[in-house]
Amino acid sequence: MSDDAVSDDALVLVLNAGSSSLKHELREPGGVVLDSGTVQRIGVAGGPGDHAAALSTVLDLLESNHPGALARLVVVGHRVVHGGARFSAATLVDDDVERDIDELSALAPLHNPPQLAGIRAMRQRLPQVPQVAVFDTAFHTTIPDAAALYALPRALAERLRIRRYGFHGISVQYVVRTAAERLRVPVDEVRLVVCHIGNGVSVTAVRDGVSVDTSMGMTPLAGAVMGTRSGDVDPSVLAYLHRQEGTGLEDIDALLNRESGLRGLCGASDLREVHALIAGGSGRERAAQARTALDVYTHRLRAYVSSSLGEVPGVHAVVLTGGVGENDAVVQEEMTAPLAHLGVGTSVEVMVVATDEEGEIARQCLELVGA
Repeated sequence: MSDDAVSDDALVLVLNAGSSSLKHELREPGGVVLDSGTVQRIGVAGGPGDHAAALSTVLDLLESNHPGALARLVVVGHRVVHGGARFSAATLVDDDVERDIDELSALAPLHNPPQLAGIRAMRQRLPQVPQVAVFDTAFHTTIPDAAALYALPRALAERLRIRRYGFHGISVQYVVRTAAERLRVPVDEVRLVVCHIGNGVSVTAVRDGVSVDTSMGMTPLAGAVMGTRSGDVDPSVLAYLHRQEGTGLEDIDALLNRESGLRGLCGASDLREVHALIAGGSGRERAAQARTALDVYTHRLRAYVSSSLGEVPGVHAVVLTGGVGENDAVVQEEMTAPLAHLGVGTSVEVMVVATDEEGEIARQCLELVGA
């Protein structure tokens, strides 16, 4: 879609609802960000009572800061974490799509419900404005069965929709297009290994512009070591925890998602804190633990990058994105330098691309509604 197809005064609103937060970004179609922010503590004492109340706060703020902005909205884009195998692209929201997102909440109980609440509140507040759901899983619906299926009884897996879905898809889609432009390769021919490294971590193999494998699985817990998530763990560990400690499923879920990863290994989930610990300010033992944590972290990343390289013959580049991937020179070096024998850094370029998920959501929304 060309910029001259868009009204000069058109605006796009991007919303990203979390369990107790609501992020917003108001953009012009050309990419200029006019307003952004986050409402915190939704449903918590002292904060908005629910997502509808939080949305009212956001819209009132936008109207105050930018009089007439709501009347200029041509589309509202909502990030939705899980679209299952059902949604392979950005989708206009209607009652049926609402029901589908609600039904898919079983696969993402912490994410889809608040995002659906934001959609419902926005449809009620501005029913004349098109609402678009942009799914984090959509880019990965191209993954073939060989990479997507778990070796479980087929009937059980199909009935409960147990398979690899992958996440960070909105970010990866933006990065793929941007990297292709920099490499001067058509998007449908570009071959990449994309490493989204932030508090969450994923590695995606991209062949001819589409995802063919990714490290995250049915949930964002699988794959590489993350800030507080364990990444891959022998499944028998879960049964062992229950037998030895009597640990229940809810506690195991909390352990793997919020108390593991870097935090579990050294007590710090932020790489900046890990580097500070390694520097030795908190004592030799903490420094050693932090060094080991970083070693585990980069070892797993290298393993996934190596695996992805095997899925992408003729790869053009390994691309680093996300807060850590874009900014942490130590992680960049330790995850890529040991892969020189595979051509990484020599015949295979290492490229840093700053991601823009909100910009990607806005682009897909405008393209869909033809604004």
